[in-house]
Amino acid sequence: MRRPQKDIQLTTYDDLLGISEINDTGMDKVIEVPLEELFPFKNHPFHVLDDEKMDETVESIRSYGVLNPALVRPRAEGGYELIAGHRRKRACELAGRETMPVIVRDYSDDDAVVIMVDSNIQRDNILPSEKAFAYKMKLEALKHQGVRSETGSDAETADLVGKEAWDSGRKVQRYIRLTELLPELLELVDTGKIKVSPAVSLSYLSKEEQEWVLQCVVGRTASVSGTMADQLKKHSEEGKLTELAVELILCEEKKETGRVTLPGKVKQFFPKGYSNQQIEQVIFELLENWKNSQ
Repeated sequence: MRRPQKDIQLTTYDDLLGISEINDTGMDKVIEVPLEELFPFKNHPFHVLDDEKMDETVESIRSYGVLNPALVRPRAEGGYELIAGHRRKRACELAGRETMPVIVRDYSDDDAVVIMVDSNIQRDNILPSEKAFAYKMKLEALKHQGVRSETGSDAETADLVGKEAWDSGRKVQRYIRLTELLPELLELVDTGKIKVSPAVSLSYLSKEEQEWVLQCVVGRTASVSGTMADQLKKHSEEGKLTELAVELILCEEKKETGRVTLPGKVKQFFPKGYSNQQIEQVIFELLENWKNSQ
C-alpha cells in the first residue's frame, strides 16, 4: 500500500546523523566494530580511491584516530551495512587498524539511501557518474516514501533531490539521464573526453547506436561536440541513424567538407538548401543499403 504524500525538509548531514543529539543526550552509543563486519552499502555509487586525499585521511587516523564515527545499520545476515563512512573504513584498513567506531541505527532502505547520498554528495571532485547514480537512487527513494513537492511535479521533486548540492531539478534530471549510457561511454564522461551536455543527448540513443559512437570515439579518436550529439539524437529519433551516419557525423566532421564538389546532376535529386555534407550522408546511406542487399 502506498504511503500518503508528504513534504520533506532536507536537513544538513549533521542533522541527518543526529550528531548534536548524540553529543547532548547520549541517546546513540558509539561502538568499536571489527572492519570485517562492516560491509559497503548496496549499489554504493561513490568510488573509494586510494588517492592523495586518502593518504591524508590515513595519516590523520594514525595520528588522532577516527574522529567522526561511521554510520551503519544492522544486516539481517550479520554484520553492519555502511551508510556513511566508506572512505574512513578504507583509511582504517590502510592505517593498520582492526576496528572502527560506528553509530548503529536501524534505518529503512529508503531512509538509508537518502542519508547515504546526502552524506557524500557535497564532497569535492564528485564524478558525473557518481552524481548520476546517486541522484537516481535518491529520487527513487523519495518516491517510495511518497515525498512530493507542493505541486506534485516531477521537476520540483527533482529540486528536492539536488538541494544538498545546490543542483536544480533540471540539472538533476540531466545527470540521471547519464545512467542510460554504456559504462564505457560514461567512463569517457568521467575522464572529460565527452562533456556532460553532449553525453545527455547520447543517452537517448539505443545501446547499439551508442556502440557505434564508442567505436568512433575510442577507435578513431573522434570528439563529440554538442552539435554532433544533437545530430545523432535527431537521426535516432527519426529512425535514420546508421553506423555509417555516425562515422560521417563524428569522424568525417574534421574534414573540410566545403571543398567537396558534387555534380549538378546529383544535386537535382535533393531538396534545395541541402548542404554537401547532407547530400554525402544520404548517398553513403543508400550505398550502404545497396551493399547490404547484395
